[in-house]
Amino acid sequence: MNKVILMGRLTADPELRTTPSGISVTTIRIAVNRRFARQGDPVTADFIDVVCWRQTAEFVSRYFTKGRMIAVVGSLQTRKWQDRDGNNRYSTEVVADEAYFTDSRKDASAAGVDTPARSAPRDPQGDMGAPMGGYTPASRGDFEEVDDGDELPF
Repeated sequence: MNKVILMGRLTADPELRTTPSGISVTTIRIAVNRRFARQGDPVTADFIDVVCWRQTAEFVSRYFTKGRMIAVVGSLQTRKWQDRDGNNRYSTEVVADEAYFTDSRKDASAAGVDTPARSAPRDPQGDMGAPMGGYTPASRGDFEEVDDGDELPF
């Protein structure tokens, strides 16, 4: 199984590009804080390259900016390439299937970014339609009391 879930801050504004065949792509780098730091030491971060394709690339480039918190779900991929001198080089990156907002709307508004209420996971059938899924908090809070008559439904 090859599944990666990361949450971190963008190190630069995403830049949307298009392949010669017309497919949208953007590469971002996110700073992911390490879980633990020795007492007295500063928190350290890993800088991870993430590639987004199609609808996810368009979503990320439209709604995210440098410093915004993002969560990505995808898979790890290693590529082999040659540099200008003909030496073999390897790159490891995350290919994002889904991208989600993880900071508050209040933080986004303070940064001057208009964010939709939904996230844009990749459509497995390749449909380039409207964003699917995501989480929209209820206006009265995340939970609502339900009167079940003290009976369990199962």
